[in-house]
Amino acid sequence: MRSTEKLRTFLLKCQHSDTSASLAALRHIRYRMLGKNILANDRVVIKGARNIETRGLLQIGMNPVAMMHKHDHTLLNIKGRLTFLDNYIIGKGCRFDIGEAATAELGKGYITANSIFIICHGINIGHDCAISWGCQFIDWDHHQISYLGRQERDPRIVIGNHVWVGSNVSVLKGSRIPDGCVIAAGSVVCSVFEQSNCLIAGNPAKVIREEIAWQ
Repeated sequence: MRSTEKLRTFLLKCQHSDTSASLAALRHIRYRMLGKNILANDRVVIKGARNIETRGLLQIGMNPVAMMHKHDHTLLNIKGRLTFLDNYIIGKGCRFDIGEAATAELGKGYITANSIFIICHGINIGHDCAISWGCQFIDWDHHQISYLGRQERDPRIVIGNHVWVGSNVSVLKGSRIPDGCVIAAGSVVCSVFEQSNCLIAGNPAKVIREEIAWQ
């Protein structure tokens, strides 16, 4: 009975995400043979699968979002190291570009859709984090800007546990977001925040509410 329920759940998931069940099953088997627990729709492109570590089930493009189209593509270009510490969901239309010397580590959570990760150094995202659509995570400026008094800092991005990143947020190099925080939609984060459970908003983002809770 349990196997029947799992099969029914799988078939419904494929149906709702406009995915061929047979192709999804074949790809899942192929990834399992490579030691990767990945379930992806047939419009997902993964380059560098050998550089991905899955400690739970990684679902890519399998969860329907009303604004997404069945032909939307998802790309993972992994030249460095990408580790999922638990079950994780990546929505349709997302792009991951992890550079050769970069490491990315994500705890249990999900990304809704159409978000971009351009990581040349490193990013750590804790457990129970929700990332909305249209977000950007970039730890490199691509061009160097020089000025008097410029201070260098660790470019890696660190996000704590139970953080909610609203839609169309940009998180830039060196950013630190503590546990329990919420980043308001459209914000640009480029600072180190130290206080947990805060509402952070604006461009550049700053704390506008303290001692908040979200679920």
